Amino acid sequence: MKNITILGSTGSIGVSTLEIISAHPDRFRVVALTAGKNLELLVRQIKQFAPRIAVVASQDDVPRLKELCSGLDVTILGGVEGLIAAATADETEMVVAAIVGAAGLVPTAAAIRARKDIALANKETLVTAGHLFMDLVAEFGVRLFPVDSEHSAIFQSIEGHRNEDIQKIILTASGGPFLSTPASQLSTVTVRDALNHPNWNMGKKITIDSATMMNKGLEVIEARWLFNTPVEKILVNIHPQSIIHSMVEYVDGCVIAQLGTPDMKAPIAYALAYPERVTTGVRPLDLTSFSGLTFFNPDIEKFRCLGLAYRAISAGESMPAVMNAANEIAVAEFLEGRIGFTRIAETIERTMDAHTPHHLRSIDEVLKADLWGRESAREICKEMGY
Repeated sequence: MKNITILGSTGSIGVSTLEIISAHPDRFRVVALTAGKNLELLVRQIKQFAPRIAVVASQDDVPRLKELCSGLDVTILGGVEGLIAAATADETEMVVAAIVGAAGLVPTAAAIRARKDIALANKETLVTAGHLFMDLVAEFGVRLFPVDSEHSAIFQSIEGHRNEDIQKIILTASGGPFLSTPASQLSTVTVRDALNHPNWNMGKKITIDSATMMNKGLEVIEARWLFNTPVEKILVNIHPQSIIHSMVEYVDGCVIAQLGTPDMKAPIAYALAYPERVTTGVRPLDLTSFSGLTFFNPDIEKFRCLGLAYRAISAGESMPAVMNAANEIAVAEFLEGRIGFTRIAETIERTMDAHTPHHLRSIDEVLKADLWGRESAREICKEMGY
């Protein structure tokens, strides 16, 4: 029986994780759940999985959650302190880090210091503070399992192989909803258009990142740290069918790929049960049903965010944290209808142009760089308007 804390249990990754746990009650037990604002769903999860601890992001929501959980044997906490308590609970063995954005930094770091294994679904943790987190992982001897489908695919494709034999890591990308949309038309797309992903069912922020291809840029940075591979060896291929989730090319010319039906329950289950595999309910892949699998290079001029991510990791230091912060603000402004779709990349680029990279020596310094990026991006968004 593995005891698990889920940071972000009401998001798409958290919900899928609980589906896996529900299907295998003899293997997994929930110790703690944390959520943002979706109290109703959190309460249903508390009633079903009986965690010892439940956490809501805002202290202001604690009284309401306590009222909704009246009569239940659960400790209700709030804020960053609550997240840390959930991530470091004594009986927890693995923390599923599924909080979207930089908010996952502090509790995930606390979990590592408490020697909890990490199933990482939060890209921003490694994007903003990659060297710090990998140093923590090494210092405290914890295991870090990627949950992103692409990184899980790479993880599975390098099992049993030497890192020095890797020639290239090839991340695949669906291309999102605007793969065939001319660049000249992107300025007029709506929020509804951008949320209409062709293959994956994800949260709003991640879906917009897919539409701009920033998600793939974040994954490039994440892969650089997860697999200790120079960014020059990490490539992106557009693969609209989303059947091959990523590939690894070796020095002998061989390529190993991981294939599967697009469903996040598969990589989640692999992380939870590693090194074993468990049933997931994911539909088995039938390659005979496909007329073909296609691959081509991304259009960096059209999907500017991907190029900005490569620029950020090449600059290093504090630049990825600033880029990520600017992206979070720009995506939020777009979702609220205050800036247009193409302004997302413009906001990020202008924020990066205004920043001088500096070395980050602690999580506090990462958070300061994140705050600077957010404040700068907000000002830029105010200037440009819709």
